[in-house]
Amino acid sequence: MARIIAIANQKGGVGKTTTCVNLAASLAATQRRVLLIDLDPQGNATMGCGIDKSELELTACDVLLGDATAADTIVSAPEGGFAVLPGNEDLTLAEVNLLQAIGRESKLRKALAPVTGLYDFILIDCPPSINMLTVNALTAADGVLIPMQCEYYALEGLSALLNTVEQVRDSVNSELEVYGLLRTMVDPRINLSNEVSDQLISHFNDKVFRTVVPRNVRLAEAPSFGRPVLYHDRKSRGALAYLALAGEVLRREDERATVGP
Repeated sequence: MARIIAIANQKGGVGKTTTCVNLAASLAATQRRVLLIDLDPQGNATMGCGIDKSELELTACDVLLGDATAADTIVSAPEGGFAVLPGNEDLTLAEVNLLQAIGRESKLRKALAPVTGLYDFILIDCPPSINMLTVNALTAADGVLIPMQCEYYALEGLSALLNTVEQVRDSVNSELEVYGLLRTMVDPRINLSNEVSDQLISHFNDKVFRTVVPRNVRLAEAPSFGRPVLYHDRKSRGALAYLALAGEVLRREDERATVGP
């Protein structure tokens, strides 16, 4: 059964979509079966995988509203060997309609149930806000991976997201956990980055991934080519960082399997 990880942070511009696309590609490079789900109406993860969001016949919107099955909507990323449940601006409609729906928080979880056995990892790219789409992702997920920049405003946003995780755990998904915190766009020459990084480690200990994603030109430009950085410049610091993150994720899963639930 797949490990389902929501990649979330209500603060925009922290590397959430970059992490989702590149972790998917890096896990797939280790021969894991990976599904990426784009729940952000901006559709950036879909485009970053090389799929034209404007030409989609079916999207995550249709799946959430029950107009299509996940199996019928999933497509293959042109590069990277992973599957994609694509999204675009139609997800805004889904969010509005879900507000009136019975069992609205669990629509994604129910829609994924028939296909979870086909994958080792399912990664969900959430919108940069705490809305019904994000709640659906958190309800479906085993854990939430939180990418964040090492700056003080990021710490404020983190507490709000952790409160939401707690509420979802208390109400609809008792199994939900904070899977890990990922430091992104790090410049070690900046003292503030180092101070906030130290604070994160002191508060969250081993929940903070050892991997640090640096500011990297190749990583930033890869989405404009519609490909993960692994296929844009495999030797770049950005590509190496996400390969390292995939390695950490796999080690955590091995440890979990050894220790048991």
